[in-house]
Amino acid sequence: MSRSTDPAPATRARIRKHSWARVLVPVALILIWLVGASLGGPLFGKVDEVSSNDQTSYLPESADATTVQELLGEFNDTDAIPAIAVFVGDAELSDADVEQISDAVADAPGIDGVGDDVSPALVSEDGLAAQAFIPVLSDADLGDTVAELETNLQDAAPPGVTVYITGPAGFSADLVAGFAGIDGLLLGVALLAVLVILVLVYRSFLLPVVVLATSLFALCVALLVVWWLAKAEILLLSGQTQGILFILVIGAATDYALLFVARFREELRSTKDTGAAVLLAWKGSFEPILASGGTVIAGLLCLLLSDLKSNSTLGPVASIGIVFAMLSALTLLPSLLLLFGRAAFWPRRPVFEPDIVAAENGMPRTGLWVRLAGLISRRPRAIWIVTTLVLLVGALGVTQLNASGVPQSDLVLGSSQAREGQQVLGEHFPGGSGSPAYVVVAEDSLQDAADVLLADDGVESVTVTSADSPSGSAPVTEGGIQAVGAPGSPIPEATTVDGDVLLQATLSDAADSDAAASTVRELRTELEDLDALVGGVTATAIDTNDASIHDRNLIIPVILVVIMLILMLLLRSILAPVLLILTTVLSFGTAMGVSALVFNGIFDFPGADPAVPLYGFVFLVALGIDYNIFLMTRVREESQKHGTRDGILRGLAITGGVITSAGLVLAATFAALSVIPILFLVQLAFIVAFGVLLDTFVVRSLLVPALAYDIGRTIWWPSRLGRGER
Repeated sequence: MSRSTDPAPATRARIRKHSWARVLVPVALILIWLVGASLGGPLFGKVDEVSSNDQTSYLPESADATTVQELLGEFNDTDAIPAIAVFVGDAELSDADVEQISDAVADAPGIDGVGDDVSPALVSEDGLAAQAFIPVLSDADLGDTVAELETNLQDAAPPGVTVYITGPAGFSADLVAGFAGIDGLLLGVALLAVLVILVLVYRSFLLPVVVLATSLFALCVALLVVWWLAKAEILLLSGQTQGILFILVIGAATDYALLFVARFREELRSTKDTGAAVLLAWKGSFEPILASGGTVIAGLLCLLLSDLKSNSTLGPVASIGIVFAMLSALTLLPSLLLLFGRAAFWPRRPVFEPDIVAAENGMPRTGLWVRLAGLISRRPRAIWIVTTLVLLVGALGVTQLNASGVPQSDLVLGSSQAREGQQVLGEHFPGGSGSPAYVVVAEDSLQDAADVLLADDGVESVTVTSADSPSGSAPVTEGGIQAVGAPGSPIPEATTVDGDVLLQATLSDAADSDAAASTVRELRTELEDLDALVGGVTATAIDTNDASIHDRNLIIPVILVVIMLILMLLLRSILAPVLLILTTVLSFGTAMGVSALVFNGIFDFPGADPAVPLYGFVFLVALGIDYNIFLMTRVREESQKHGTRDGILRGLAITGGVITSAGLVLAATFAALSVIPILFLVQLAFIVAFGVLLDTFVVRSLLVPALAYDIGRTIWWPSRLGRGER
């Protein structure tokens, strides 16, 4: 705002009249935040106590895989996670080797977290390998239990025999290990990146610490609320959701703080009283911060429409984080700045210079953004047309995006014993060993269902759960249930639960392969007349991918409509919000197109989860629109005093530095997600970081102001401002 003299006598008078409030209120607010942070801080190392990475628990209740998973415990009287121990020798295993392997497997229940129902060691047809199924208790520390199991079995194995732990327990342990760095490494990298950027932006020692404390306190209090909601089982929390929460709160809180500090520094130049400057900065920042945070929250809450609980639970979790990010920027930060005053900017303290501010008339005279504003005023149409064409070319890469899902074995980047074990298992046993397709069917349809399974080329063998069998299951052939053990042994009876039986179909292909997925889809179609339910690892992946695609097609249009309505209310216009949404969608398309080319051509990723485009859209559109909100709210403010075209140039010149800094911070925080070796998070990190930079330096700096300048005051149609009334 332009002011020729100290502009806030009434504000200063109110503050002096209540001088006690000037100290007590900020101190009280700081203490409240300090208490909240002290309670939430210790929970960083305890998130795993209330979180789960079990994919089945995030499926919709209506999914077949969910229903089957719930029934498994009733048939087997356990909810243990199966681990497959694979023993591979340099040469054919001798009888002595097999006996030693069997002894090692029999001793496995002595390991803390391992169940008693271990299977005998089964030797492959080529005699080069053996496998055993070992249950890992669901309440065990999965990572430690699997690691200890592998160590003990390797120590007890014969010389020349290598042991691998794979199967559901092995892959889950890999995920646990992958998410292990969230509390420490991810948070440390994100905070360090933000600190470096803040130091470069402010060239100050104290102010970066103040801003970073604002973000960190917001995260601690948000985690406190989320942790107890997860503890009460009101919210579901996973490692993926936890990582996104950390990054989102740090990035958003820092962005809001940057906006407030910029406004505060601006007011200090024309307002001598620090208290008045804080209050004026608060009034100038409240609407854009509230609108920005409200837009992000609205976009996130649209995820509640998701069939997948992993998506629907992210909405409220991340929204809680955004709420505290806004609160910290509007309460804690002003309190700290009020106490520190101009000293917060040391050694570059803002100088009280009302005459210079009056001469500038609210518009900087020099600088990069002033020169860019001048360029836009001279060639607006050429700039927005060329920029649009470049973005459209980049968006063509979307056709190369493979977001139909990835195998479970590729979820973790880098080395993976479970992945290596699965490859070895497939070389010596049927690919689906240890991860069968489970079929729940009525007892009187048992044989009909078994015949359908056995007739499929993708099924290697079929067993039925039976308490009478020593191994807990009995083979089923076209002739019925077979005896187990010595010739003449009695034929076991199938275990029934409410009149249903559980068949286990060992697939010919690896459970997470495309071939296995095709087999399960075929089986579901062929068994439909028998009212059979098909579950298991492969079915869970299928149901997850199908639900993700459904969510993507439903939620993305809803988010667009919701955000557009919010922008219409904020800008009191119809045309401007429509154009802002279109530019943001174009930016998203370009980010996805470039990301697809990078994923395929440089990183050689195996594909992407169907949820990757949805998450990328939510964060790029909801967060990317923030910068347009920061810009256009200031443009509207300036347009009311100076006219639309002049207001656009002023808004760009005034907000250019702070919005660019905010974009760099947000891009750096999301890029920090790439330190977690989980494919989904690495891809999301690149998409959002690149998209934010694209939106900051191209869309918001060139496309939006050039397009708005070319249109002129009509951009505000149908408001009074669009008719030239101000």
